[in-house]
Amino acid sequence: MGWGAKASGRRAEALARAHGLQCLRLEDGFLRSYLPGQGSVGLSLVVDAQGIYYDATRPSDLESLLASEGDPLAGMEAEVDRAVDLIRHHRLSKYNHAPDLDPRMLRTTDRARVLVVDQTRGDLSVSLGLADADTFTTMVEAALTENPRATIYIKTHPEVSDGTKRGYLSDWPEHPRVVMLREPVNPISLLEMMDRVYVVTSILGFEALLVGKSVTVLGMPWYAGWGVTDDRRRCARRGRQRSVRALFAAAYLRYTRYLDPETHERGSIFDVIQWLIRQKAVESQVSGRKVVVGLRGWKAANLSPLLSLRPGPLQCVKSAARAERLGLTAEDNVLFWGRDAPAGVDALSQATGARCWHIEDGFIRSVGLGAHRVPPRSVVLDDLGIYFDPSRPSRLEQVLATAAFTEEELARACRVRALIVEQGLTKYNLEPRVVPCWASRPGPVVLVPGQVEDDASIRYGTTAVRTNLGLLQAARRAHPDGFIVYKPHPDVLHARRRGRVDEALQWADVIETRVSVVSCIEHAEVVHTLTSLAGFDALLRGKVVVTYGEPFYAGWGLTQDRVVEGKGLHRRGRRLTLDELVAGVLLRYPRYWDPVLKGYTTCEAVIRQVVAERGALEETGRLLYRPRSRWLRLKYWLFGGLR
Repeated sequence: MGWGAKASGRRAEALARAHGLQCLRLEDGFLRSYLPGQGSVGLSLVVDAQGIYYDATRPSDLESLLASEGDPLAGMEAEVDRAVDLIRHHRLSKYNHAPDLDPRMLRTTDRARVLVVDQTRGDLSVSLGLADADTFTTMVEAALTENPRATIYIKTHPEVSDGTKRGYLSDWPEHPRVVMLREPVNPISLLEMMDRVYVVTSILGFEALLVGKSVTVLGMPWYAGWGVTDDRRRCARRGRQRSVRALFAAAYLRYTRYLDPETHERGSIFDVIQWLIRQKAVESQVSGRKVVVGLRGWKAANLSPLLSLRPGPLQCVKSAARAERLGLTAEDNVLFWGRDAPAGVDALSQATGARCWHIEDGFIRSVGLGAHRVPPRSVVLDDLGIYFDPSRPSRLEQVLATAAFTEEELARACRVRALIVEQGLTKYNLEPRVVPCWASRPGPVVLVPGQVEDDASIRYGTTAVRTNLGLLQAARRAHPDGFIVYKPHPDVLHARRRGRVDEALQWADVIETRVSVVSCIEHAEVVHTLTSLAGFDALLRGKVVVTYGEPFYAGWGLTQDRVVEGKGLHRRGRRLTLDELVAGVLLRYPRYWDPVLKGYTTCEAVIRQVVAERGALEETGRLLYRPRSRWLRLKYWLFGGLR
């Protein structure tokens, strides 16, 4: 196997010929990724035993399929219509990072618009597509001559727009009817605004056909020669008439293989389409520049990929003063960790109109503690408040109070809840999942999960009871004859955070430091908590939950709330089912990250990945101890030079 018609492909062909073996050529598919080049992992692949689709000098598997007597569309009509509709509606292309066309890039006086598509110099699809540099000059001249009343828009290639390569038409001289479009722009949104399209061998020619445009082709790309394009060259092997839908079926469905981005196994075009839709949707949640203020270097290194797929729009600075030097406007965003903005950020936001966003870990975070600098697999971004601060609304509270959850969402929430319970997952997934030694004790078992007492959720989410000792005492008063299990917080045990209770055994029957909080919940009947996420974990498992603070899951009719005059509880009048709560908390609010594919994924995918990682660490006995490698220390040090 080798890559297309490049050097590796030629070497593979020579080796195969010498040894009497078959040669397979690989190439990216037509729906590849969100970012171009090495910025994203390719999600589609073609494997060709004859040649490669962009080489018109000899047959390829795709050309043979289109030239055969059979109809490539047969039996695939519904799939083709569905896929094409999704591609057009969501404006999907080979690469999908560029913004939609800004109408201001076009002239308002145009009588007609013609798009001329440039390509990168040295692109093999040009020379193997029976074209050369002169062909591009001929193309522009033809567009000008054949469309005397039209404005000619020359669009550069994405890799020319980002400065990594040069195009054939990059230096086209000024002309009163020629406009250069050098900025990145979504191809489909651009094609929608054109009346006619000229290409040499670019895939934009076929995408133009998908949106119903007339296409003139001066080279010989895979979609030319089948009767749907205005061809200026001929290929003797291509004589059959094929519809655009048949071309799509052959190239996108029969010829191309796809990865399922959620399972990392063989998938379908629809798996990739949904992945690309998700990348665009999550990125659009925070549009414009993103300026992160006040994060330590290691945390910025861990969080940056989850905040933006593209490094350009994301900048990390030490202070509001440094952020001010960037010339923020109302189109920009200022992001910071937790509830309280760093000094000067609120004033900067008011002066510039920049939007403020709170950042926090998600609820299924990782295998390991943030205090040990383990990167998160989920975060939340909130422009209203933050979920653990009941003194003001948060985006999560708004979702839970107003969202009309679909049947599909509720079904997903039910499956996610079952998967979490089945796999024994929680936020950090650090401790062993075994049956506690006290599991068979008689009487009601009451679990009291400790918390970090200077944690923001305690400082802002509690009033009367604010300490682990106070919580233990309240639980004992409520269950004088109960068997009380006190579970200290992992950060208190392993990271020396505030919250140690030396006299815990005066109120609890046992202090559990060995097994996971999930194992404790599974063998308890009741959970008493201040604001701990363990209360949410207990709800997922059908336990009675008593709250002494105002955690995000309280006030919706699913918990026994001891706070009487809470600001957050006063706002939460809606009664939710457990699946509605799960849908809001785990499906709508966080964004999830796949570090392998370098993209946003689903809650279900992260659950599978966490289960696999935890299982591998359990097998090697490294679950409880996650040492930082020298490489990670170097990475954090290098990234730590924030401006």
